[in-house]
Amino acid sequence: MRRPATLASLAAELGVSRTTVSNAYNRPDQLSVQLRNRVLETARRMGYPGPDPVARSLRTRQARAVGLLLTEELSFAFSDPAALGFLEGLAGACENAGQGLLLMPASRRNSDVTTVHQASVDGFVVYSVPEQDPHLRAVLERPLPTVVADQPMNVPGVDRVGVDDRGGMLAMAAHLVELGHRRIGVICMRLNNTPADGLADLDRQRTAGYSVQRERLTGLREGFASAGVDWTEVPVVQRFDHTLESGASAAADLLDAHSDLTALVCTSDVLALGALRLAGERGWSVPEKLTITGFDGVPEAIGAGLTTVRQPVREKGRIAGELLLSRGDRTEPKSVILPTELVIGRTSGTATPPTRWFSGL
Repeated sequence: MRRPATLASLAAELGVSRTTVSNAYNRPDQLSVQLRNRVLETARRMGYPGPDPVARSLRTRQARAVGLLLTEELSFAFSDPAALGFLEGLAGACENAGQGLLLMPASRRNSDVTTVHQASVDGFVVYSVPEQDPHLRAVLERPLPTVVADQPMNVPGVDRVGVDDRGGMLAMAAHLVELGHRRIGVICMRLNNTPADGLADLDRQRTAGYSVQRERLTGLREGFASAGVDWTEVPVVQRFDHTLESGASAAADLLDAHSDLTALVCTSDVLALGALRLAGERGWSVPEKLTITGFDGVPEAIGAGLTTVRQPVREKGRIAGELLLSRGDRTEPKSVILPTELVIGRTSGTATPPTRWFSGL
């Protein structure tokens, strides 16, 4: 059986040094075009696969890869539209820098941080994790540059990129107040990492471990306070799972329990699209009898004509990658807060006198 070719045997076959062979792969500018082509052609003929990337990373102390930490299942990065947009922007930044991207799902139901400790990466982008998350602590224990996207906020010494969540919801509240809405219900994403659905009281809102949700609720509270709305009278329902089904079930719970609501304000487009689906199934007229709004500005929501707050998810991913890859010797952390935009679609209208909502109609 023929032994596989090695860097040494390839160099001997060509009559050149091992450094010359290595340069053909790693530093092609050091060789003439003719010599590099001869090295690569001989390598193909001999079945030499190229330098061992693990050995190369040990020599250079560079993995040439960025680790993206998701405290969700891996499928979340490809199914959640906002996460998918962020991933696209981050991947583009890595591609432009000649870096790879390692997706590191760390289930919220599992506190094992071995994946973080063993990851062969040059730095981490941490995407939207709760405060006190064990995987985030494991990241911070490693002496590698780190960028937090969205949350948590104010991690000492760590760069962050996020959006103006509070300002976005202030603008949404002002829009709804102008339309005459005073009786609203709110559907929000999970506030903490403990699985729980149902009403979120004021204490749970204030102590939310997910600061993005806390900021969005704060923006709504402040915006409606200007119109004299008592926030203690505003029902807020949270859903742990971020799905269309969750949005639909939360909308049903709210309207079955509160017959006088004229608007449902959702802290994400996915939840709002679920509420819209339920409205269609029950024959509710949107926005004539019920206004529904979202947050994120994902393509599916814009296509459905949803009134929402658009955030630049792809730009956020791109900036996260660029902050990490261009940090160099900088020691002071940077914080980049991107603006949001109120997009008025077909799902918000003037408040009308409430009619009773019947679950079967």
